[in-house]
Amino acid sequence: MNCETDPLVASARRGDAGAFRALVDRHGRAVHSLCWRITRDETLAEDAAQEAFLKAWRALGEFDGRAAFGTWLHRIAANAALEQLRRTARHRDGRVVRETSNEDEDADFLDGDVAPALSPGDHLAAAALQTRVARELDGMSALERSAFVLRHVEGASLEDIGVALSLNTGQSKQAIFRAVRKLRAALADWRQ
Repeated sequence: MNCETDPLVASARRGDAGAFRALVDRHGRAVHSLCWRITRDETLAEDAAQEAFLKAWRALGEFDGRAAFGTWLHRIAANAALEQLRRTARHRDGRVVRETSNEDEDADFLDGDVAPALSPGDHLAAAALQTRVARELDGMSALERSAFVLRHVEGASLEDIGVALSLNTGQSKQAIFRAVRKLRAALADWRQ
């Protein structure tokens, strides 16, 4: 839905704060989820989501409707999450190292319930796999993790990823490729 066909976007662009609040309600969960998947930290995700909505409100006049409002907002949110990481994370050898680590948060990465028909052993194996994938994502650079999340979790196109992360299409592909290669290598023994 572009700004011409979405009455909330059109009203918000005219300065209607109530319409923008409705857009926040509509997109809030998805924006927060994206920010959390990139930052892997609840506080940073909340800050990034708030920053994204504030930036979106301030830049709403620049929204031209060529992309869907949600796509435009996701680009702002991805950049806000990356900025939160830049502000708060220590960087060592190109890898982000969080100040604290919470094993319980790691288990929530896939945010999906395991099918109830699985055996207790299967549940344990699935939880262990989720934890391992989350740990590997934590070890990636912010760029690789963001590109991977946008592509394989959010389903974004290479072009949208490029816009969100200020990359060209080739650089987007390379960041995703590096992330997938790292995950495959880390999970090679798991598949056997």
